[in-house]
Amino acid sequence: MDNKHRKKKNTQHTEVVRVKLPRSNEMFGVVTLMTGGSRLQVDCEDGKTRMCRIPGKFRRHIWVRAGDYVIVKPWEIQSDERGDIVWRYSKIQVGWLKRKGYLKNL
Repeated sequence: MDNKHRKKKNTQHTEVVRVKLPRSNEMFGVVTLMTGGSRLQVDCEDGKTRMCRIPGKFRRHIWVRAGDYVIVKPWEIQSDERGDIVWRYSKIQVGWLKRKGYLKNL
């Protein structure tokens, strides 16, 4: 078999070594609705629903679906209504965050 037809090995690890946590002006959120045009409706941990966008430098690197856990950075203007998606967590990382107690409010 040549390299073009070789199967890829599963490189998913069972233990998470490093998980990105929100900084001072960021928070956890859960995507509830995809509205199109890289815009998403997100329920944030402070109890507010924000219309968030995926910034241009992440647009092709982050694939987000409804139900995904993300880090949201609220805008300086309209901070209660709008925000940017900074990070999306994998299923393994969400499990780790729940076990450690970071996702109690969601």
